[in-house]
Amino acid sequence: MVKNGIFIVLEGLDGSGKTTQAKILAQRLSESYSTYLTAEPSCGKIGTFIRECCLYEQMRLPIEAEALLFAADRIEHMQAELKPALEQGKLVICDRYLYSSLAYQGNSGLSLDWIKTINARALQPDFSVFLDVPPERVLERLRRKKSVMETLEVQRRVREVYLKFVAKGELIRVDGDKSREVVADGLYAKVLEMLRCAKRLGCS
Repeated sequence: MVKNGIFIVLEGLDGSGKTTQAKILAQRLSESYSTYLTAEPSCGKIGTFIRECCLYEQMRLPIEAEALLFAADRIEHMQAELKPALEQGKLVICDRYLYSSLAYQGNSGLSLDWIKTINARALQPDFSVFLDVPPERVLERLRRKKSVMETLEVQRRVREVYLKFVAKGELIRVDGDKSREVVADGLYAKVLEMLRCAKRLGCS
């Protein structure tokens, strides 16, 4: 698929502030780029089912079923939102994407290779950023009802998976354990650096 836009993904633990930071980032970038802000689970039929019927139950679904649902939502999301926005030349910012599946379902015993296989048709991001906040801190921040994945044990394992991808150079780490303004400035600077690099390399 030929695309003219740029696809940026923001990953992080639940309560890390990534949703807020994604909104701030999109607003700042909109001064220079045509931006499109989206998230997963998506607002499509499958994403809505995940949010309303799966995340806040007393027990998690079988991990394989969970991974397949997120993969299916990702394809629906790609067809309905991501591809059209990118083909219009927009800078797309997505709050969660494939690395969330690798981290959340991968830490629970599923093969990362299998998760990648069921997501093989998913669009690959141009840049993926991990907003890093200690698990203890994120759970302190969560004032709403916690989902089935928002336990200290799960969040610790999830962070370990994310950090392995950081070590491989697949994710860019941004320290999220600071004030909202400081994190926003650091994230914005990092994304601008990546965009300048892409422009120099002729990737955009």
